[in-house]
Amino acid sequence: MAYFITGISTEVGKTVASAIVVEALEADYWKPVQAGDLDFSDTDKVKGMISNSKTTLHGNSYALNTPMSPHAAADIDKVRIDLTNINRPITDNDLVIEGAGGLLVPLNDTDTIFDLIQPSDKVIVVSRHYLGSINHTLLTVQKLQEKNLDIGLIFSGDEHPTTEAIILQKTGVVFLGRIEEEKTFDKITIAKYAERFGPMLRSF
Repeated sequence: MAYFITGISTEVGKTVASAIVVEALEADYWKPVQAGDLDFSDTDKVKGMISNSKTTLHGNSYALNTPMSPHAAADIDKVRIDLTNINRPITDNDLVIEGAGGLLVPLNDTDTIFDLIQPSDKVIVVSRHYLGSINHTLLTVQKLQEKNLDIGLIFSGDEHPTTEAIILQKTGVVFLGRIEEEKTFDKITIAKYAERFGPMLRSF
């Protein structure tokens, strides 16, 4: 099974959520496109947060130097992101795939992160509360529902009951849990969340 993790925007907690899902399922991890932070990439971050010995971390299809939209980062590196070069790792294990930024972040002039999602994927949307996040979350879920995908939602950050209630009411998606504000997301913290999220993820 493949679990595609996307966010309603950038910096909403996708990598932490990815680490939790990886640890909970002892799944493999793959970030198809990494833009910037190559010295300490999202793959490196996930590696530092998980404890299990089953997970394989697969290399990026594109590793770009500049921390910006992949299409622009690729232009700076004088390459063009081609979807035919983004091939999912072959594995017998579950696979967690982490997107870049939000769902409609462009990869090139025509393709976006949305185009990397396959019909059989289970999609996990990470939503973080900020002014405008309800709109961003509803638009993200609406776009995903165009493909009739199985969609789960993780809230990242402090609880905001009215925001969460209206999002869940309007979308009807599966609520997988919340990642609270933590001082650090180390192996111990990730293991705690993995145990908490495990039952929901396995039944999702």
